[in-house]
Amino acid sequence: MAGVPGVRALLTVQRSVTLQHSFFGFTPIHFASACFPRRLYSTSTGSTETKPPVNPENESLLENLNLMGVDVRMARQRQPGVLRKTFTNENGLAQFLQGKGAGRKVIASIISRYPRAITRSIEHLEQRWQLWRNIFQTDAEIVSILDRSPESFFRSSDNDNLEKNIDYLVSLGLNAKDLHRLLTTAPRTFSNSLELNKQMVEFLEDICTELGGSNPEQFAKMVITRNLYILIRSTKRVKTNIDNLKASLKLSDSELLALLQGHGAEILDLSNEYLKKNFNSLEQKMTALGCRKADVKKLIINYPMILYIGPDTLSSKLDCLLKGGITMKQILEKPKVLDYSTQNITGRLEELRRLGYDFQKNGINILDSSRKRFAAKIEKLSASPEE
Repeated sequence: MAGVPGVRALLTVQRSVTLQHSFFGFTPIHFASACFPRRLYSTSTGSTETKPPVNPENESLLENLNLMGVDVRMARQRQPGVLRKTFTNENGLAQFLQGKGAGRKVIASIISRYPRAITRSIEHLEQRWQLWRNIFQTDAEIVSILDRSPESFFRSSDNDNLEKNIDYLVSLGLNAKDLHRLLTTAPRTFSNSLELNKQMVEFLEDICTELGGSNPEQFAKMVITRNLYILIRSTKRVKTNIDNLKASLKLSDSELLALLQGHGAEILDLSNEYLKKNFNSLEQKMTALGCRKADVKKLIINYPMILYIGPDTLSSKLDCLLKGGITMKQILEKPKVLDYSTQNITGRLEELRRLGYDFQKNGINILDSSRKRFAAKIEKLSASPEE
């Protein structure tokens, strides 16, 4: 065993030289990191056994990651166990991603934020990439998603489960565009077990049937396409939100079904407490402004996304609009004006006030327009103020 330190030193030097000459080039690269124990120990009669640290970090791997530009400190915070593995595939991963068009900085960033990526084999990566390419048109699109969210690609190591989930979602009537949005927005859907996704779909179909709907399959599809996060939430959360909406708004089965088939589906993924708190705050604010419960119901049915807005932000937006000469009746008729930030609303109101714009005469549609259309309208009003 006396010769081991010398062998270790030789391997370290050889590995370092190989990396410096081959990384991101197309010369052969070692695809596995390996290191010997940092210290050998033995026991002798009458002596106390000295043990090395439990699962020490792989120093050879750390050296390699540093050469690749990986933020090792971040990697250690995210998934420390990866840095203690004896065999990894960081070089193979780098070469694979480079072949797909990823640059050195992108690759280093991916590994820094999701170190477990370096434990995937080339065979696994090839198979998973092909499954994604059945949905995305180009490698560049996938690289872009990995750059934003490496977890979406590397979180699960079960390619068979991914394929089964894709096939199942397609069987529900979801098209390539829907799958593209799901992978981009809620990729954890595809690392769910197939049974878990089926459970949510069957739950949604049952809700439709209970409410008197005639097409449960279509209902489930509509909810999923309107709320991309629904499949990564629990059926308990969704059911509680549905029950609370029905009770709070005193909805009939047909009214609730219409709400859930429309934009109401978009708020079903919220936490139960957040939804309840926002509803209560909205009701209190509108009551203080002289509105009736019927007005609250109308507003939520026409604009369910209002329950996404936190109490302080919503109160600020309403106060801003009211001070700007807008009435609650106008807001109830055009609630999407609340989509815009308080700063945006304030800026538009100031510009329109400067031009003497009459909201009672002309309405508030101008506030609910794109930046380009609003700018064009302001330019037209400035040129012809009498209009």
